[in-house]
Amino acid sequence: MYRPFSGSFADSRPFPDVQSVIRDIAQDFVTNFNTGNYDQVAALFAEDGVFMAPHNEPAYGPKAIERKLRQFGESGYQDLRIETVRVEASGDLAMEIGRYSVSIREADGTTHSDRGKYLKAWRRLGAWLIVADCWSSNLSVATLTQTADVQSLAAHPPAA
Repeated sequence: MYRPFSGSFADSRPFPDVQSVIRDIAQDFVTNFNTGNYDQVAALFAEDGVFMAPHNEPAYGPKAIERKLRQFGESGYQDLRIETVRVEASGDLAMEIGRYSVSIREADGTTHSDRGKYLKAWRRLGAWLIVADCWSSNLSVATLTQTADVQSLAAHPPAA
């Protein structure tokens, strides 16, 4: 459990506010994902953290989260961008709400974009760590289906 420092050598500089810390860590998440450092992204999660991606089973714990993130990266997810819209904190718990965009490169070289929203729950365990991360697309199911159908046709054209 986190305990504030109470020694006599207290630093006179103010502690960074929770919003700034979480926004900075969120950008570390993006930078590490975009550079393929999935182990560094997973290290931002608590030991009991969960990553809940749409249309996927949840990944529990840093090792499983690293594997899931690697699957996304290897399947063409790239150029992740986020905008933290809101951070609320109470004691050792915080939540982050934001928007994301990501490019997805298909095996045939075509690229399409996805955008949506996300919610992260954070807990201060000495450092702020992610305990839950979930996101969902703003694209309609019809758009997602059309994209999948076009990609399937491009990969497997009908016989003449």
